[in-house]
Amino acid sequence: MLDRSKLPRYAFMSPAVQEGYDEMTRKGTYALTSAEKIWRDKQPYLIARGYSLRPRYSRDWEPSWSGTNIDPHYCEDSIVSTTVNVIDARSSGGELVAIKRLITQSQEIEIAQFVTATKHPHNHCVPMLDSFPDPEDPNWFFIVMPYLRLFNNPEFELVGEVVEFIRQMLEGLEFLHSNSIAHRDISILNIMMDGRPLYPQGHHPVRHMYSADALNLVTPLRRIDHRIEYFYIDFGLSVRFPPGASPLVLGYIGRGKNVPEISATVPWDAYKADVCALGNVFHKAFLQVRTTTLSPSANEARATSAQEYRDTDFIKPLVDCMRQHEPQSRPAAHELVTMFQQLCKLEHPSKSRWRLSARTESVPERVLYDVVAATRGGILDLKRFVG
Repeated sequence: MLDRSKLPRYAFMSPAVQEGYDEMTRKGTYALTSAEKIWRDKQPYLIARGYSLRPRYSRDWEPSWSGTNIDPHYCEDSIVSTTVNVIDARSSGGELVAIKRLITQSQEIEIAQFVTATKHPHNHCVPMLDSFPDPEDPNWFFIVMPYLRLFNNPEFELVGEVVEFIRQMLEGLEFLHSNSIAHRDISILNIMMDGRPLYPQGHHPVRHMYSADALNLVTPLRRIDHRIEYFYIDFGLSVRFPPGASPLVLGYIGRGKNVPEISATVPWDAYKADVCALGNVFHKAFLQVRTTTLSPSANEARATSAQEYRDTDFIKPLVDCMRQHEPQSRPAAHELVTMFQQLCKLEHPSKSRWRLSARTESVPERVLYDVVAATRGGILDLKRFVG
């Protein structure tokens, strides 16, 4: 039941506008997609397993705005999930989780079980919280994971935040390779973070910049002041090699298209390709000028929010060697961890709190933004000090 008292005045439509939205609703504009219908049909079983989906996926769902003058945009159950085999849910304890549906024979299940069971400080792989078969179709299996959000949403603000992200990702790659696992699909969309420390009041799982009820914009806390964990996700194309086996493979990898040696006919080193793919992520996120792209599933969620910063030049030697054209010239993951540690030692400790400034900023803009950032940081530090 909608609480009309929480809605802004402009959420209520005039009769003429309402008539248009009523027609759109009748024509199926807000109807469940074919992928959503699969999850709707699984809802009773998921509830029995202790997981509930949003009201939109109830078997008896009717649009909450029907028969009212409320704009559907302000109704949580109008929000469509655009992912096919992954959906957000709530556990019986109220925790926001992600449920993924995958083929039973997928090696992803085996790898997920392994990384979950292996406790190591360099393990930055998304853990599996639960798993169970699909009772209606033995070809499918469900795994439950923590709910995560894109690693660059919200944007990085300070140099130290970038350093922490790169550190965890290099450690995570070292962990995978030391355990004979090649990810084979490292990309901006396959690295995520646990955003809970930044959003202590929570946020909507699809409209990421809004409150859980999708009505109000929420302001994140600063990364630099909280322990943020970053994770590799999606091991659908990953491979775990037997002990002593060659890392040479064939075939194309997923989203990382800019790894030069990838071939369907000439074997290539999966570990070296991972190194290049991760270097591409660092390059796109922190060194390359890019136009902001918004995720179609959440009008405000950034899929690529990168721009070239003035203060990240110190990572360029690392990124350049990771992206070398010749695979054998790229350092191994454990060497990259050491290399990055050495690069960080060359920077003054105070740099961690420097604001990331875009190269496109003019001198007056830089001065203004630096003053604003310093003032904001000082206010936040004062608030934290006085409690």
